[in-house]
Amino acid sequence: MKLLLRSTDPATIAFAQALLQGEGIDCFEMDVNMSVLEGGIGIFPRRLMVRERDHARAERALQDNGIATDG
Repeated sequence: MKLLLRSTDPATIAFAQALLQGEGIDCFEMDVNMSVLEGGIGIFPRRLMVRERDHARAERALQDNGIATDG
């Protein structure tokens, strides 16, 4: 798995996941449960991971839709 996106904005993560799903790219969201530890104030970023072989295509799909990636 390779890091594609890191964000504290759940809407950005959800939009990115929807875009990737539409492209047929599997992704995995990490650090979701950190919000329980932080009290839901959004200080710990969530990470969106993709397979290494899908990374370039996923990065292009997000950037084409105005989402900056960390890749």
